[in-house]
Amino acid sequence: MTSVKEQEAIRKLMVFLQEWDSAHKVARSRILDNFIKSNDGKTEPELELEFSQGASLFLARLTAWLRMTYTYSTCLNRLLKSVGIFLSAASGRRYLTEFLEIGGVSILLEILGLNHLKEEDKRESVKLLQLVADAGRKYKELICESYGVRSLAEFLATSKSAEAQEDAQVLLDSLGHGNPKYQNQVYKGLIAVLPCASPRAQQLALQTLRVLQ
Repeated sequence: MTSVKEQEAIRKLMVFLQEWDSAHKVARSRILDNFIKSNDGKTEPELELEFSQGASLFLARLTAWLRMTYTYSTCLNRLLKSVGIFLSAASGRRYLTEFLEIGGVSILLEILGLNHLKEEDKRESVKLLQLVADAGRKYKELICESYGVRSLAEFLATSKSAEAQEDAQVLLDSLGHGNPKYQNQVYKGLIAVLPCASPRAQQLALQTLRVLQ
């Protein structure tokens, strides 16, 4: 039998989820701001404590909204940062699995190719892809299987943000290591960047190619 304290915690969770479900864009934006402020850097056990063992219920709502709105959302950055709290949570491998099950990698890669989206949103997308890659070889392979190398190479070549280009280069470098099945694909992707119009992208691609050789 659940204690009074546990019942109260579950009630609070249900109220929070109902508030999210009924909220419009501005209210959801505020909920995301509060979530980021309160939960940045938390581990999986801490997030579960915060959400009465129901953190996955909120993650499911975040990923569903991301899937529906990523092509036009005005608070995409907050949404990606909120998902990032789950993906970066220590001991939070199941959050990563849940995110991947909804096609998270494909969504993040598609964001990189949408010209009308802000550079900061694309950079946040690269950061989440890095979290996926950091989880191990099979996750790197998943990114590559989803045409990730091509998307990242194109983003590196065309991005106007030096920081975003560096993030893309670090991720490509990561995909080229501990990932023998796709190392050659990463190599070819970086070669394809060399004729681009951005001297910074060329320099970063060359640096990575030297390391991979």
